[in-house]
Amino acid sequence: MALPSATAVVPDQAEACPLGEARVWPGRPYPLGATWDGRGVNLAVYSEHATRIEWLLFDGAYDPSPSRSVILPEHTGPVWHGYLPDLGPSQLYGLRVHGPWDPSAGHRFNPAKVLLDPYARAIGRPLRWHESLMGSQRRGAEELPCERDSSPYAALGAVVDDRFDWQAVAAPRVPWEETIIYETHVRGITMRHPEVPEEFRGTYLGLASEPVLAHLRRLGITTVQLQPVQSIAEERRLIDLGLTNYWGYNTLNYFAPEPRYSSNGPVSAVDDFKTMVRELHRAGFEVIIDVVYNHTGEGNHTGPTLSLRGIDNRAYYKLQPHDPRFYIDYTGTGNTLDPGNPYVLQLITDSLRYWVSEMHVDGFRFDLASALAREFYDVNMLSAFFKVIQQDPVLSRVKLIAEPWDVGPGGYQVGGFPWTWTEWNGKYRDTVRSFWRGDRGRLAEFATRLTGSSDLYAHNGRRPWASINFVTAHDGFTLEDLVSYEHKHNRANGEGGRDGHDHNLSSNAGVEGPSDDPDVRLRRAKRKRGLWTTLLLSQGIPMVLGGDELSRTQRGNNNAYCHDSELTWYDWALDDDAEAFLRFVRDVVALRRAHPVFRRRNFLTGTGVGTCRDVTWFHPDGRELRDGDWHDEQASALAMRLCGECLREVDERGVPVRDDSFLLLVAGREGRTFSLPAAVHTDGWRVCVDTDAGSVHPRGRGPLLKGGARVRVPENALVMLIGSDAAIERLS
Repeated sequence: MALPSATAVVPDQAEACPLGEARVWPGRPYPLGATWDGRGVNLAVYSEHATRIEWLLFDGAYDPSPSRSVILPEHTGPVWHGYLPDLGPSQLYGLRVHGPWDPSAGHRFNPAKVLLDPYARAIGRPLRWHESLMGSQRRGAEELPCERDSSPYAALGAVVDDRFDWQAVAAPRVPWEETIIYETHVRGITMRHPEVPEEFRGTYLGLASEPVLAHLRRLGITTVQLQPVQSIAEERRLIDLGLTNYWGYNTLNYFAPEPRYSSNGPVSAVDDFKTMVRELHRAGFEVIIDVVYNHTGEGNHTGPTLSLRGIDNRAYYKLQPHDPRFYIDYTGTGNTLDPGNPYVLQLITDSLRYWVSEMHVDGFRFDLASALAREFYDVNMLSAFFKVIQQDPVLSRVKLIAEPWDVGPGGYQVGGFPWTWTEWNGKYRDTVRSFWRGDRGRLAEFATRLTGSSDLYAHNGRRPWASINFVTAHDGFTLEDLVSYEHKHNRANGEGGRDGHDHNLSSNAGVEGPSDDPDVRLRRAKRKRGLWTTLLLSQGIPMVLGGDELSRTQRGNNNAYCHDSELTWYDWALDDDAEAFLRFVRDVVALRRAHPVFRRRNFLTGTGVGTCRDVTWFHPDGRELRDGDWHDEQASALAMRLCGECLREVDERGVPVRDDSFLLLVAGREGRTFSLPAAVHTDGWRVCVDTDAGSVHPRGRGPLLKGGARVRVPENALVMLIGSDAAIERLS
């Protein structure tokens, strides 16, 4: 039956049926979602333009149709609500939302589609792909509603009981300056670990198992940052290719944890996630989750109708002002949420508070965060989103990390976020990669990134920890691949190799991919050590990519978002080279944690009295660097002296902080012999870190080196020296 546009679609099976003896009560408009109060369930749903909303109740997870449905009896403003006594936890439910079908006005209501409540706290039945999930169909030039009932295939919500025994385990509350972030994937880190019980591999409980916790403790990180754990919408294209959305940056629901990581069916994901957080906290680790509030998994106008599109497309999404059939896309995914709508902003902030208050996470990394600053079109750091976050008594106290860009005009905002935020520093990544690749003319910027990127963050009360420093992340090459491939190898993604970044700033040491050549392997290992040491000893917050410490490779795939396989799972069977690198990694992390000079709370200034300055820069010939030296396009070597007696910082009780002094010698594309400057407040220098030899000696090793002594640093290498007498005194 063809239906004219601008009419409500009411298929026969959507007619409301009685609920036995029970009667639906008016309920309340708040809180939104399905809330169990011990006696029954209140449901509240926001929709500005709906004409009727049905509440569908399913008895079993794979029942093809609801056993009962009721019409929400009232709406207060734009919030529809009702209350059913005697319903309780684990009840499965969905929605049918009636309203106009008029794409030209932005309306895409279609009650043939069973929709997931945006506030569902658990997924009771995961999405199963089928053509009936599509909300529209083409008939010539006309776009018509698809009348096929999606109830056998749609994702269903489940009512939850929020009670959980946290066993009085408190969050670690790691200060920003002491934070070391480890970005990982729930499945990736656990699927191939031989000591994780098989039934827990790939799950929240596997991540919380003792073998994984022991590895993280030995590594020395403080904070686990999880790739998306909010429930994920699979893309039909990937399913047809036999692939999957492994990374999870395609959100289905902002409250329910992803059920594929649960140990005992989808509803157990809530308690499993809480258990994981509790055990990570007990082990001393913070938990940050990666969140994707810039778009949803419903895609562009040809995508499926799963939740928000069918509840109120015009209210939830940014639409083209001159043709609301189409979406404004600042994300590269087909749609953009509209945080300028106060109810969409409420959805985002309610979700964030839920993950803090009920799931006990310690912070968030916001994917494509610039999109959240677009109330209309332009990025505005005074937008309602940032104002609400800053004044919120819950959210203003957790760790907030922005990916400070989107794909829209003016979206690159590195250094532009409010003072309460930290940012992924893409300029740090590119500069450090470029320097260690051997590019010319990067010395001055390399020094700036090494010392905390004050050019980006030393304003508006920001501190060095505003810079989240990283060399690798989930998006791009792993560290092993960064030194092994000059070109991406992404054909397995099914996009003809067109996806993924082309500007990787990588180098393969003369051979593309795996090599048995001892010289190639040696050069690659040395470059990895230089990159890792630079990252961990820079001012700011280091973020390491999980698996880099294990020399993990994705065989040159720099966009492995769609591979849930051994390509992306960590390989725990290490050869001798990988074992040696892991030992080096642990030692460098321990060095950072032992010395506050590498994790300052204030920016270095180069000021002080006489030779006692917090940082001093030297030419390899031993003299201090002059202005002209910084502009020498051929220069690729420098020395940096950090004075531990000149920190000018205090601890949390106001006690002055003192540390050892360090001298960093860096040689980029060419080896250099350095004439050492005088040691300050020490008898001399001893070698502490040598990336060429792959050695770390916390107290220093070798002969005592006085000012004027000469030290050879090979190309693409870094040597760190420590003031010898202070090191022995402080570490003994």
